[in-house]
Amino acid sequence: MPAQAQRVSTADRLDALEQQLSAMRSGNMDLLNQLGQLKSEVQAQRAQIEELQQKLEQQAQSGRSQYLDLDSRLERLEGGAAGATPVVSMPATPVPSARPATSATPAAPAVPTFQDTPPRVYGDAATLGTGAGERNAYNAAFETLKAGRYADAARMFQGFLDAHPAGTYAPNAMYWLGESYYVTQNYALAQAQFQALIDRYPTHDKAAGALLKVGLCQQGLRQLDAAEASYNQVLGRYPGTEAARVADDRLRAIQLLKVR
Repeated sequence: MPAQAQRVSTADRLDALEQQLSAMRSGNMDLLNQLGQLKSEVQAQRAQIEELQQKLEQQAQSGRSQYLDLDSRLERLEGGAAGATPVVSMPATPVPSARPATSATPAAPAVPTFQDTPPRVYGDAATLGTGAGERNAYNAAFETLKAGRYADAARMFQGFLDAHPAGTYAPNAMYWLGESYYVTQNYALAQAQFQALIDRYPTHDKAAGALLKVGLCQQGLRQLDAAEASYNQVLGRYPGTEAARVADDRLRAIQLLKVR
């Protein structure tokens, strides 16, 4: 009997081991099936990722193309607006011009051109006589700017402002001094001049163009949030003007840059 019991016990153990082995085989098959399913899912996800990456690259390329096209049109617009320079006059409260002057940006491939009409000064003959030296100094500085001698023009406009800080032509000289810095990409110096013009002569013909230039300088310095704020100020203060139109286009260009 003990031998028979031992044989039964051994058979039971063998049956149990076979059952365990069968269960392990079944479990391994399940794991293999799950592994195969996971591999398929990973491959599908990789394909989706590649498709999304391709779409993002296409969108980025489209955004770059749109930005370059818009920036090129803005540069042509700003270069063409250089001739729209208002005249200088003596009234105590000048009205902002409907088309403030702007000038070519340094990024434009062509050399910027500047145009200015001879300023008209209202007053008696004595006033006109005493202002002749001021006019001559202003015209000499402006001719130097038109000739593309920007460093010399900056020195001449600064000298003019030192000699005639409250002169009839002082606001225009401040604007063109800022412009002489701007076209050589000295954006910080240019911004300071344009801001000084706005602070001192907020109702002058050049104020709208100066505020626009503040935004352009900030954009040149990569201060996009500050540039957006300045462009929005142009839209709020001078709606319907040429400066507002350029500011609106620049806002759209910044939005495209942020999408990239």
